[in-house]
Amino acid sequence: MNKKKNLFTSEAVSIGHPDHVCDRISDSILDACLTQDKDSRVACETMVKDEFVILSGEISTTASINVEQIVKDTIKEIGYNYTPRVLNLISKQSPDIAQGVDIRWSWRPRNYVWICKL
Repeated sequence: MNKKKNLFTSEAVSIGHPDHVCDRISDSILDACLTQDKDSRVACETMVKDEFVILSGEISTTASINVEQIVKDTIKEIGYNYTPRVLNLISKQSPDIAQGVDIRWSWRPRNYVWICKL
């Protein structure tokens, strides 16, 4: 009998780990957008090195947010006592991408996913 072996890996990082910091910043930006505009589309990537934060991606929203302030507030909430230098490379979603996704979306909280209604 041939038994198939599966390999399971998992990553767990502490609250101050750069991966966790990046996730918290990106999530905070998403939350800020969705608080004001439930139809926001946020593709935000964050990179942290020392006291420098780089943001990139594209956002489509009617929300008015201060990304740099969100970064600074999130860093303080995590427990760091410095003011990060922020390079914000986030832009408005390109028309080409928007054309492909400008259809009605609905939130399915039970599944924690966005479901596209055609």
